[in-house]
Amino acid sequence: MADSPIVLEMKGISKKFSGVQALKNVSLELRRGEVHALIGENGAGKSTSMKILSGAYPKDSGTIFLKGRCVEIRSPQDALHHKISIIHQELNLVPALSIAENIFLGRLRSFSRWGILDWTHLWREARQILEPLKLALDPRTPVSQLGIAHRQMVEIAKALSFRSEILILDEPTATLSEKEVQTLFQIIRELKKHGVSMFYISHRLEELALIADRVTVLRDGGKIKTIPFRFTTPQKLIQMMVGRKMTQRFPRSENNPTKIPLLQVYHLSRKGYFRDVSFELYAGEILGIAGLVGSGRTSLVRALFGLDAVNGGSIKGPQKEMGFLPEDRRKQGLFLNLSIQENITSALLPRGRLTRWGCLNQPQARKLGRRFIQDLHIRPPKPGQKTRDLSGGNQQKVVLAKWLVLNPKVLIFDEPTRGIDVGAKFEIYQWMRRLAKDGAGIIMVSSDLPEILGMSDRILVMRRGRLAGEVSRKNATQEKVMKLGFLPA
Repeated sequence: MADSPIVLEMKGISKKFSGVQALKNVSLELRRGEVHALIGENGAGKSTSMKILSGAYPKDSGTIFLKGRCVEIRSPQDALHHKISIIHQELNLVPALSIAENIFLGRLRSFSRWGILDWTHLWREARQILEPLKLALDPRTPVSQLGIAHRQMVEIAKALSFRSEILILDEPTATLSEKEVQTLFQIIRELKKHGVSMFYISHRLEELALIADRVTVLRDGGKIKTIPFRFTTPQKLIQMMVGRKMTQRFPRSENNPTKIPLLQVYHLSRKGYFRDVSFELYAGEILGIAGLVGSGRTSLVRALFGLDAVNGGSIKGPQKEMGFLPEDRRKQGLFLNLSIQENITSALLPRGRLTRWGCLNQPQARKLGRRFIQDLHIRPPKPGQKTRDLSGGNQQKVVLAKWLVLNPKVLIFDEPTRGIDVGAKFEIYQWMRRLAKDGAGIIMVSSDLPEILGMSDRILVMRRGRLAGEVSRKNATQEKVMKLGFLPA
């Protein structure tokens, strides 16, 4: 790979947003057929640098060279012209349309004759795009019928339909199962064989060992180091990312769960999702819920919070004093076009605690916003900053702050650290421990088994909508949890 020609160079790239330096003189290079990983804490500059390369943001300074020639990329159309495509974590597909229509979206006119779409031609072209990816998908299938993994493959196919030679993959495995991840990696290996070069943004260091040729560490908008992946270790990379040694992944548990039930669930059922689920949540406890994707975990906690109706059973506990951090924070947990302060105080508005005679108490709202921005180390520390412009970790902190202002007795975390860097993860874990120590009850759904084992005082395992078993912290092992999740009792 070191002998492969350089296809792209970004030299001295800088970018500032509202006085905040997002990138400082960053230089990157990409070789033909290479997977070049970009890692760093949230806000380190990974996404900003790639949005500049893909034409979403203009650079303030610096130069981009493509195959040795200086180019200007001022828009996504410019990037596509230069055969550069980005595949975002939030997929950009139209579910009601077919795979073929999505692949050629915006270019369907080229398949028309006398104003009539030539479907046979469209499907044939789509099959030719899908074939190198070894995807056994019918291009006539509506995207709404596909799982997340196959939708992501359609995004890759769409990028390849532009004859893209450079792909940018932003957290591509964040919502995939282990089997789906392996399928994606196989496709990436096939693309490498055909000379496609890739920048790959990820927080999952264990995956990079399977796919990355080189890795660049960014911190606070600056480049720390680029190194062949085989010459480093996850621990060294973490140290470079956070600028300090991290001797532990999870904070020590200082809470001692009581036997005082905060929440009691009796024979709860929702047809088609879960059935006959019973358990108790105790004050001061972090209760982990594990299981395969589709086992009913998320449907259960949504029902506990009152978001989904149930067909049977009952819940006894402080449902009006609960907070819920959903698995998709951008779509379900935030008002992206509102400011940090407006999001933090949003849960108070229906309760009338920030209004008088129908008017918002602005001084009190500003005071609360500043307090929680400081307490949770939200960056940038600007109450008026639009939430959509924050990194994933800082967005998650805003969702947490929104519920903390209510001082809830029960907090539900669904995939609390998905798409978040190691430093922000540790901060979220610390808050979970702190809340439990203060007597709150925490329910945590997670697909990350080490997270479940490292944070839970007790673990419930779901399988096919049923509670398959319970494991205590003392006796919990990865093998026991997986066995309950995979095998019938």
